Amino acid sequence: MNDTPARHSRRGLVIPFAIVGVLLAAWTGWWFWLAGEVETRLTAQVEALRGEGWQVSHEPVTVGGWPFRTRVAFPAADIVAPSGHGVAAARLVAEASAWNPGHWVILAPDGLVMTRAGKGQVAVEGEALRMSISHLRDRFPDLRVELARPTFTPVAGADPFPLASAERVELYARPHLTDGEAATDEMDVLFRLTDGRGRAGGPVEGATREGRLSAEVEATIEQASRLRGVDSAGVFAHWTEAGGRFTAIKGRLQAGDSSASLSSDALWAREDGRLEGRLALTAERPGEAIAGLAGSRSGAVNRVGAAGAAAAAGVQGDRPMDLVLIFNDGRTWLGPFALAPAPKLF
Repeated sequence: MNDTPARHSRRGLVIPFAIVGVLLAAWTGWWFWLAGEVETRLTAQVEALRGEGWQVSHEPVTVGGWPFRTRVAFPAADIVAPSGHGVAAARLVAEASAWNPGHWVILAPDGLVMTRAGKGQVAVEGEALRMSISHLRDRFPDLRVELARPTFTPVAGADPFPLASAERVELYARPHLTDGEAATDEMDVLFRLTDGRGRAGGPVEGATREGRLSAEVEATIEQASRLRGVDSAGVFAHWTEAGGRFTAIKGRLQAGDSSASLSSDALWAREDGRLEGRLALTAERPGEAIAGLAGSRSGAVNRVGAAGAAAAAGVQGDRPMDLVLIFNDGRTWLGPFALAPAPKLF
C-alpha cells in the first residue's frame, strides 16, 4: 500500500493570473495606441487651425492617465481665433475615458483669460470651469459649458464686463430633434445664468437694484452649419449672411424683485451684428427693473428713455403686464421708448 500523499496541480492557481496578465497587457497596448492617436490627431488639428489663421501656442503637451483614462495637459495654452476672440490659461487639461474616447471633458483648473475682440480681456476664476464635448462624429456634437461660482475681472485697459460674479453659468448645445430624429441643419441651445451679480454702476446692477439676475433661455438655431466660419468676421457673420435665425425662443428672467417670462417666434441679426425682431414678455413688477436701468451709470443705457418707460410701467403697479421689446434699427425699444442699443452678436 502506497502512503505517499497525492500532489495537487498548481495549474488551477496559475491560469487566472495568466489570464489577468494577458488582459492587462492587451489593455496597456490599447491605451498606448490610443494615447499615440490622440497626440497625433491633436498635432494635426493644431496645424490645421494655424493654416486657417488661428494663433495657437502652448508648452510641450503631456499625455497620461493610464490605465483607465486618457489625460492631455496643455501648459501655457493661448488660443485666438481669426475673429480676435480667444482664451488663454496657465493650464488646460482634457480627459476622456479610455473605453469612451469620443467624450472629452476640458478643464481650466487655474482659471483662464477670455479675449473679446475690440474689448480687451477678462480674467475668469471659479470653483470649476469646464467644457464637455461628445458625439464628435455626428454633424453637430453635444456641447456643455459649465462655470461654477465664476468671477469676472476685466484686465487693465479692457472694456467693462456686465457681470462681476455668478453662482453658476451654463450653456448647452445639441442637434435639434424632430420626431426623435436629428434635424438636417438645426441645433438647440440653452443658456442658464444663476444669481448673477452686475458690476458696480453697470446695467445689470441697475436693473436688479443691486440684487441678483437669473435667466434661462432656450432656442433653436437655424442654418447651424454656417456657425463654422473662422475668418475675421466671426462665426455669427457667416450665419447671418446665410439667413440664420433663432426660432422657438422661450425663457424666464428674474431681476431683483422683477420677473418675466419671454417668448419669440424668431430673432436674427443685422449686418452689424445687432439683434432684430420682437420679444414678448409677461412681466411682474417690471417698473422696478426699468427704473433701476434709468438710474444706472452705464453709458449704454438711455436713461431718459428708461425713465419714460418706468413711468409708463409704474401706472400698472404690481399687476402683471404684457410687454413687447422690439429690436430695431440697432436699438432696444419698449413701445416708443429707446432703452439701450440692441444686443450685439458680433
